[in-house]
Amino acid sequence: MTGDPLVSVVALRKEFPSGGTVVRAVDGVDFCSGRGEITLIMGPSGSGKTTLLTMIGALLEPTSGSVVIDGLDIAALDRRSLPAVRRQKIGFVFQTFNLLESLTAQENVEIVLNVAGVKGTEATQRARALLERVGLGHRLHFNARDLSGGEKQRVSIARALANRPPLLLADEPTANLDSAAGHDVMELLQGLAADQNTGVIVVSHDPRLAAAADTTLWMVDGRIFDHAPEAQATGGEPAV
Repeated sequence: MTGDPLVSVVALRKEFPSGGTVVRAVDGVDFCSGRGEITLIMGPSGSGKTTLLTMIGALLEPTSGSVVIDGLDIAALDRRSLPAVRRQKIGFVFQTFNLLESLTAQENVEIVLNVAGVKGTEATQRARALLERVGLGHRLHFNARDLSGGEKQRVSIARALANRPPLLLADEPTANLDSAAGHDVMELLQGLAADQNTGVIVVSHDPRLAAAADTTLWMVDGRIFDHAPEAQATGGEPAV
């Protein structure tokens, strides 16, 4: 990473009460991610990846620690400020797509713009440009339910970029895709990071995604390491 980080996570923890004890889903995580780069966080189910991503995305309040995005510590903000932060600074891509199935691809992107106050011709033109950018110019008026899994994920990416956020967060973006569609989605994210200087953080358990990442970290039992689990057994250190 060169220059100041887009995202800086410091001593981040999330604890949940469970049957009279406390479970540390995220246990003192530190890492940075840059603009125009893809940071991949690998780990098995239950390792804390999604909990970490939802805290970075201002969807879940940390127990302690800080999350600085584009110079703003979102962990220190009150809840009323967070929706605006999510609209302006963060785009989300989910494994389940979260599209409105009865709306067209274009309408799914336009609705995000409408919520942000962009309407009419401007919203239509921006939605079309985004869908063309992700290779779906020929599917603008297809209902989401009639699109393939790979096409739905491309619509999700276009929607996530609608408000021009500096940061894109992707939670298992290839989990519901075949290998060819998954490869296409990661190539798309790679291109967007390079062309638009967008920072991308991906969490996944799919090792094939490492080829597209600038940095790969590993999450085990709520902690981040800069080596695969096998390396940790022989002295791998937590990432800093």
